[in-house]
Amino acid sequence: MKNEKLKSKVFRIIESPGDEKLSGSIFDLSIIILIIINLILVIIDTFKIPGSVRVAFAAVETVSVIVFTAEYMLRFWTADMLYPELGRGKARIRYIFTFLAIVDLVAVLPFYIPFVISLDLRVLQTLRIARLLRLFKVNRYTRMFTAMGEVLKKRIGQLLSSMLMIFLLMIITSVLMYNFEHDAQPEKFDNAFSSFWWAMATLTTVGYGDIYPITFLGKIFNGVFAFLGIGLIAIPTGIISAGFVDYFKKEGAEPEKERNDKCFCPYCGKNLDD
Repeated sequence: MKNEKLKSKVFRIIESPGDEKLSGSIFDLSIIILIIINLILVIIDTFKIPGSVRVAFAAVETVSVIVFTAEYMLRFWTADMLYPELGRGKARIRYIFTFLAIVDLVAVLPFYIPFVISLDLRVLQTLRIARLLRLFKVNRYTRMFTAMGEVLKKRIGQLLSSMLMIFLLMIITSVLMYNFEHDAQPEKFDNAFSSFWWAMATLTTVGYGDIYPITFLGKIFNGVFAFLGIGLIAIPTGIISAGFVDYFKKEGAEPEKERNDKCFCPYCGKNLDD
């Protein structure tokens, strides 16, 4: 019984901060701060820093991994309360394969792997890049990623259609540009793939300058495609923008609906249902 009460309290803190407002807020804020510190350390780690500073960074890394591991284990332990319709074992298995649980696991694994098997230094350095995945843990503690995820989920069909249209256009223009420029620049436009790189740089208006047309037809075609690219790139942007507008309209309408469902005094505004 005591164990279930403790589990319930832990679950309310890590998953439902509304029920344990102070404890939940402190927990969320602490994890967010730790994630930000880790992100800063990953960036600083790319600079040449003294060995003593790296020792301090290693200590922070160890503490961070301990905290993140404890958080993962607590979420695993309380998974049956997150999925009450499932049994304890099935709920924990389902939790393990959720996106954020995988992120949590991959974010700490590089710390433990060297203790189990010996790795080449280059492999170890590559694994340490996985620490960047800790940034995605912020998704639990802010609406930013939640809103983005909901918008992408609802608009995925429209986005895929627009991206497919852009991709097909890039293939067609790549082949055409290859035919315009290959004879004049065989080293630059040596195949359709090289032209595809030009199409990508032009369509996104990046314009790296490493490959560009020099023939009259090529320049004319490049100009037309560049203008066309401005409109095409705006299509996915417009879809996502409209999705965010709909999302936040819906978010704002729900509290208003709750208010309208109740009976209020027209004079003082008091809830007559109370």
